[in-house]
Amino acid sequence: MPHIVILSSSIRTGRNSHRVALYFKQYLEQNKLATAQIADLNEYRFPLFEERLKFQPNPTADVVAFANSIRAADGIIIVTPEYNGGYPASLKNVIDLLYDEWQRKPIAISTVSDGSFGGTQVITSLQFSLWKIRAWTVPAQFPVPMAKEMFDSAGQPADKEKVDKRAHIFINELLWCIEAKNRMSR
Repeated sequence: MPHIVILSSSIRTGRNSHRVALYFKQYLEQNKLATAQIADLNEYRFPLFEERLKFQPNPTADVVAFANSIRAADGIIIVTPEYNGGYPASLKNVIDLLYDEWQRKPIAISTVSDGSFGGTQVITSLQFSLWKIRAWTVPAQFPVPMAKEMFDSAGQPADKEKVDKRAHIFINELLWCIEAKNRMSR
């Protein structure tokens, strides 16, 4: 069974994107599709990027633990809000922190907003940063408009049937990419 890390990238007070991260963890586990772990950047509280991990003489235990979780993951789901057309500095910080850990890692992107576009303006800039470090962004995306109305604070969707149908397509694309990578690595 694959292991998926769900990267909850917002550290903002009152964040709504974490609701979507909670949903994905529950969806993966309830459907027995993968083991799932949430890497919550709000809990890590990393310092601002100064140098890539591999060049740091004395990285913190949290940085090493985070890097190990990304390295061990078969795939990643990034759940990110859109802030003024971009993704949060907390996410850019950890993308730049690592390098080898991201390479050829299947990564699915879920964007979240309180508005009607679901954070879709952030997808291109995030994909570009991930491509530059040779990550493999999967084609399926999961934009979430009106996040506060669509998910409660525990990650339960208001319309479970509709959200699960969309998640099925999104998660299957990630799982397909994980399987393809595994076959290519043999």
